[in-house]
Amino acid sequence: MTNLVIDAIHSRRSTRAFTEEQIPDEHLHALLDVAVWASSGSNSQSWLFTAIQNKDIMMKLNQIVREGFMHRYEPDDDYPGKVFAKTAAQNEKYNFYYHAPTFIIASNVPDYANAMADCALGMENIFLAAESLGLGSCYINQVHWMEHDEILRNFLAELGIPKEHTICASASIGYIAKPTVAQERKPNTVKIVR
Repeated sequence: MTNLVIDAIHSRRSTRAFTEEQIPDEHLHALLDVAVWASSGSNSQSWLFTAIQNKDIMMKLNQIVREGFMHRYEPDDDYPGKVFAKTAAQNEKYNFYYHAPTFIIASNVPDYANAMADCALGMENIFLAAESLGLGSCYINQVHWMEHDEILRNFLAELGIPKEHTICASASIGYIAKPTVAQERKPNTVKIVR
């Protein structure tokens, strides 16, 4: 079956090596537009998608996240990514968003059961649109994992992200410097009941 959306789903990869070139404004606006056209529980549309393109701000954010993982963050479970992030932050070259020129944070109102799901749907729209525009993308967890860190939340508040918001997800966006090889899909993950 040939279908542009299905083709984009099959060709999209998580990019972890970006060029320094910033994405055009029209691409950024297109990505943010498709984010808010995602489904949301009871059509609440209570999310906030915050795009950061200022390199100094992004480097400051990276410093706060790195220092947080080194000194303040303790994983609340044994998820390997959390343990790896804490270890990786010890490296002075650590950059949690892979030096992407654009970083998007999805947040949502507090005490809303669908906050994560709604933002994830918006992020998936961003990822598929990025693929269709020839851009790379990567889902980033670190800001979500550290969402209760006071230093991080104060900094995000300066960027206009309300302190009471749940930080649901974030994404690195930019031009691909090194393509990612497709991984095999695991078997037995689909079931049809008729």
